Amino acid sequence: MKSPQFLLPVGLGKLLARLPPYPGSLLFVTALNFALRQRLPDDVLQQLRQRRLRILVRDAQIAFDFQWNGSRFVACPRAQTVDLTVSANASDFLALAQRQVDPDTLFFNRRLAMEGDTELGLMLKNALDAMDLPVLDPRQFSPNGLLERLKRRRDA
Repeated sequence: MKSPQFLLPVGLGKLLARLPPYPGSLLFVTALNFALRQRLPDDVLQQLRQRRLRILVRDAQIAFDFQWNGSRFVACPRAQTVDLTVSANASDFLALAQRQVDPDTLFFNRRLAMEGDTELGLMLKNALDAMDLPVLDPRQFSPNGLLERLKRRRDA
């Protein structure tokens, strides 16, 4: 399943940019904790401890600020400076989550950027590359997908 490269409409980006940043970061870290908290190696988590990270979705004009507090990822209020910012457009982040493209390809095509502590970013990228994560299928979050999963759980 190849997802097309797209840019969110400028008007939608301007609208999303008006949303308060903290609730979005809170939702982001909830998903991050669900997906990664038990899978990241201890040495990686130690390197992340109290380091401020930002995921910037350029075309959506939204950012998620967070850090590892020693037991889980937590949302942070927007800060002037962060230790590491990883930025790309929404379609590129989706392609990464679906394992359709690797981060190096996006980086060398200037579609993915890292700013700040690049050593931290490379360590995190290598740790994520080494993990066997499930492929994100956005259809699982559709109403039909959610109902199907609930039905399977009930019947199990």
